[in-house]
Amino acid sequence: MIILFNKPFNVLCQFTDNKERKTLKDYIPIKNVYAAGRLDFDSEGLVILTDEGKLQNLISNPKHKLEKTYWVQVEGIPNEESLNKLRKGILLKDGMTKPAIANLISEPIIEERNPPIRVRKNIPTSWIELKITEGKNRQVRRMTATIGHPTLRLIRYCIGDWTIANLNPGNYKIIE
Repeated sequence: MIILFNKPFNVLCQFTDNKERKTLKDYIPIKNVYAAGRLDFDSEGLVILTDEGKLQNLISNPKHKLEKTYWVQVEGIPNEESLNKLRKGILLKDGMTKPAIANLISEPIIEERNPPIRVRKNIPTSWIELKITEGKNRQVRRMTATIGHPTLRLIRYCIGDWTIANLNPGNYKIIE
C-alpha cells in the first residue's frame, strides 16, 4: 500500500510525540504504515507512507537517487550566479551537496500557511523550484542560506513521480 500525504506546517513526520505536537496519527487513521523518509516539522508537502519495507527503502534511501522536487520561498531574489551555485553543489558543514536543478518560478497556487511566513516590508520574496537526489538534514534550508537567501517556506511537491497535486494540506490518498 502507498499513501500520499500532504503534511501541513508544524506536524511531526512520525506517529507519536511526547510533547503533544501534531503527528501523522492526527491525520492518517491507517495502522502499520510508516513514513518513507522524513520531512521537517516546519516543512510542508509530500510524505509517502507504506506498509512495505522494500518500497520504504527504495523511496527513502539516497542510493536510489529518487528525485525530490521542492518549492522554496526565499528571502530576496536570487540571481543566476546564486542559482548556479545550487546547480553546481553547495559546500555544507557535512560535505558537498550533489548538483541540483534550480530555477526561479512564479508563486505556486497553494494554500495559505497557518501561521503565515514572516514578511519584511523592505525585502521581497521569491520562489525557487529545487530538485535534489539526496536528503541531508535540513539540506534545502542550508543550501539557500549558504547562497544568502534564507528559506521562509518549504514545500516538498514531489518524490519521483508521486506529487501532492490536487491534495490539500492535511489530506491523504491511497494509490495502491
